[in-house]
Amino acid sequence: MSRADDEQLIRAALRAAGSPFDGPAPDGLASGGSASGDVAFDGFAFDGADVPVGAVVLDADGVELARAGNARERLGDPTAHAEILALRAAAARHGDGWRLSGCTIAVTLEPCTMCAGAIVLARVARVVFGAWEPKTGAAGSLWDVLRDRRLNHRPEVVGGILAADCAALLDGFFGNRRQP
Repeated sequence: MSRADDEQLIRAALRAAGSPFDGPAPDGLASGGSASGDVAFDGFAFDGADVPVGAVVLDADGVELARAGNARERLGDPTAHAEILALRAAAARHGDGWRLSGCTIAVTLEPCTMCAGAIVLARVARVVFGAWEPKTGAAGSLWDVLRDRRLNHRPEVVGGILAADCAALLDGFFGNRRQP
């Protein structure tokens, strides 16, 4: 895939996070939905309670399988990261049980160890992310779970795509929470 394709993926992930991003929708996708018209998980878009991280999973043909935003606060579930919710929904649609072979996940923030582990276990082929996360990142910042040679699966990893846009969304969220 080209850098422009990766940018389109991150734009879709920004929408899943509830970003006010108003750039062009990825080819074949309408803002707020998927190529199939299914809007599953769109309700998890940013509402101010959860950290605005979004993820989108596409199959090998580029068809969107699922998208999600963080929902830990809303669901009271410590595992309800955008990546986990999107992987669960994509696995339900993909038709190969839990395996997401050939799929791509795009996420606005570098995956943490939990999400990176789930990506590896789901056999996702490609990971594209926006902002680097030096405190908890597991795709090269703090750890590199996704490319660990000791594991049985190692997806292709592309990081830093539209990093400034993704970081600005997070900076705005945390800046607003810190103001009295």
